Amino acid sequence: MIIPNVNRFTDEQLKEVTDIVGAFGCRIQTIIGQERCIYAIIGDERDDDMVAKIEGLPYVNRVDRIQSPHKLMDSRGSLASHRVKVGGIPLGQELFVCAGPCTIDPKNPNLTIETAHAVKEAGAHVLRGGVWKPRTNPYSYQGDARALDILMEASRQTGLPVDTEVMDEEHLKLALDSGVNCLQVGARNALNYALLRQIGQAIAERETAVLLKRSLHMGPVQEFVSAAEYIVQLGNPNVLLCPRGTQPGLDGYRNHPDESIVPLLKERTWAPVVVDPSHSVGKAAYVPAAALAAIAYGADGLCIECNVAPAKGIGDDPKQAVTPEALKQIIAKAKALWSITRKP
Repeated sequence: MIIPNVNRFTDEQLKEVTDIVGAFGCRIQTIIGQERCIYAIIGDERDDDMVAKIEGLPYVNRVDRIQSPHKLMDSRGSLASHRVKVGGIPLGQELFVCAGPCTIDPKNPNLTIETAHAVKEAGAHVLRGGVWKPRTNPYSYQGDARALDILMEASRQTGLPVDTEVMDEEHLKLALDSGVNCLQVGARNALNYALLRQIGQAIAERETAVLLKRSLHMGPVQEFVSAAEYIVQLGNPNVLLCPRGTQPGLDGYRNHPDESIVPLLKERTWAPVVVDPSHSVGKAAYVPAAALAAIAYGADGLCIECNVAPAKGIGDDPKQAVTPEALKQIIAKAKALWSITRKP
């Protein structure tokens, strides 16, 4: 990892550094931070001659060598001071909440609009809403691009940034063209490395954030962090890690709640952790307890499914979306718990 003593290399400086590492079989990836850029050496960075040549350049402060499978996501790396923002909202300073319907119904746009206003009033920072939906059954509702217009209208009316899931290159383009602030990568695509690369390339040097959910069958924590590395190593470090329960499920819950991995993630990486209790437990009545458990474990925020009329919603809303009043109570209790867990 190359740390410059300037805010950003000039084109000539970047070419000189690129030529040096290229001679040793490596390449440079620019990572844009809030205050300055850093430059990741992609490849084997252990060659002393290469490091000496780079550190000898007058515009280089130092070279940090991190031999980790996820060197950019590593808590010891130069991105450790990076602060992720979603739509201008910084994570880590206060409890972060993303809330909204599982699936936007294009036949009932007012339901989403009303929910957007309600989640804002309840205290949410970001509006979530499913435009496209991955479904096990090919005959189930798969989403509709028209729902994207509804989501963005809700954003305009409330001023809330928005989060929505993308599953392929077409979804990605439509979402970015519409101004989606946070791209969600669902559990089924969390290990779809081709899609992760496409997203990383598409959002390089943008302010767009990515909410990366943990895979349904993901094993080691390292595998989760390495999935985020696929995105970050292409230039945009605005990634949020989202545990959301894994398989096989726990009897009575939709999945096996995995909020207990939060401390492990916080120890190994600098990325904010936003837990999804809705998909974890799969039943509205259990969501408050799961949400508070996540904050007790040290999560930076919550991603909760909410609907003003869950029974009228589509997708998972009838069974796992909480009402705005329940969301308001969850946020109040979570803030109180946050203040306790964040005390020195």
